[in-house]
Amino acid sequence: MVKLMADAKIELDRIDQKILALMQANARITNLELADKVGLSATPCLRRVKRLEESGIIERHVTLLNAEKLGLNLMAYIGISMDRHTPDRFESFEREIRELPEVLECAIVTGQDADFLLKAVVRDMRHYEEFLLGHLTKLEGVTGVHTSFVLRELVKKTELPLD
Repeated sequence: MVKLMADAKIELDRIDQKILALMQANARITNLELADKVGLSATPCLRRVKRLEESGIIERHVTLLNAEKLGLNLMAYIGISMDRHTPDRFESFEREIRELPEVLECAIVTGQDADFLLKAVVRDMRHYEEFLLGHLTKLEGVTGVHTSFVLRELVKKTELPLD
């Protein structure tokens, strides 16, 4: 049985873990298929899924798209350095960065020269240049941008480890 951290009040048994693993692999799995694979009838299985959703363990259901087939051929990790480390400066940056559709992920980091690390996707180098000069460098407080381009992804998964 897995116990959750801090304020969570739900414990996960083997069936919950199996439900989560199956749903991570295929969010479109029907409740009937899910129930069959975990050894439950449909109603108790649905109750467990609802409980996992209500607890916040299941945040949302998404459809993963193929970036290359959509013409988004260039992925980059971008380190952003800020001029001041103040709450208002960081809040402003966070608010503005959420609005940029090219940004897939953004985290505040330590142990690097950067304050923020972004994962972004663009069509090509010209699109990156527009993104960099037209958006990133115009954000208030940005003093440095360091970009590493992805040559090839070796591991690409969305499933979290459950054991």
